[in-house]
Parts: sequence; structure tokens; C-alpha cells
Amino acid sequence: MHAPEIIVTNEADDESIQIIGNGLNHFNDQHVGYGDRQPLAVLVRDPQSGDVVGGASGRTSLGLLFLDLFHLPETLRGMGIGTEVLRRFEDEGRRRGCRSAVVYTISFQAPQFYERNGWVRFGEVPCDPPGTSRIFLSKTL
Repeated sequence: MHAPEIIVTNEADDESIQIIGNGLNHFNDQHVGYGDRQPLAVLVRDPQSGDVVGGASGRTSLGLLFLDLFHLPETLRGMGIGTEVLRRFEDEGRRRGCRSAVVYTISFQAPQFYERNGWVRFGEVPCDPPGTSRIFLSKTL
């Protein structure tokens, strides 16, 4: 066999990413003995148009709830909607058997929002622009 070609790109197609993910999932499933990963989304829709305007998305796997993306338009912030979305996201994680949840946010985003909702910082890594950091939080469910 010839040595494989190694390519660095910012344009990987969906099929290539899926091959990587499937390979990792297969490895994990063999090691653990099962695969329980499931996507999860809590959507916020405009009642008039029916369009999704925000919400949260992530996944559950091996007893962990991963919150990957969370966004609400500015017009919906400060009304308790974000807290309700987060509560429903956590509740679904619990229903699926998750014991803990993890998220990372950026210091200029909403770390205090998560902390007000019972999440605890467990790490912080400086990033750009200077003075900014990635903040890692977890919550026992």
C-alpha cells in the first residue's frame, strides 16, 4: 500500500465529514458496546409565519447532553424565553438518561446566562480578539 495523501482544507464536503464521524462512532460503539447518540433541538418559531427564529441544538451521547448552538434574536432576549429553551433542552437530556451537560461559550456571549441557570465553569481558554476567552461550563442533571 502506498502512503496516504494528507490534505489540509477548509472545504471538506459533507461525505468526507460523514466518513470521519462514522469511523469515530464505530470505534466508540465497539469500545462501549452500544451507540446511543441522538441529535436534539429546541426550536423557537414565529407564531405568525411559522419560521424558526432561534433555539438550541446539540446531541446526547453516553450519558452526556452536549449543547452545541444556542441563539435568540435580540428582540426575544430578556423575556425568559432563553431560560425556557434551556430548561426544555435540559429536561429532554434528563429524559434520555443524561447525568451531565456541557457547553462552551465565548466571554462576550452569555456565560452569565448559563451560570444563572445552574451551570458551573470548569475551564477557560484565551482566544482572539485579545481579552476574549472560550468558557467551558457543565451542569449536573
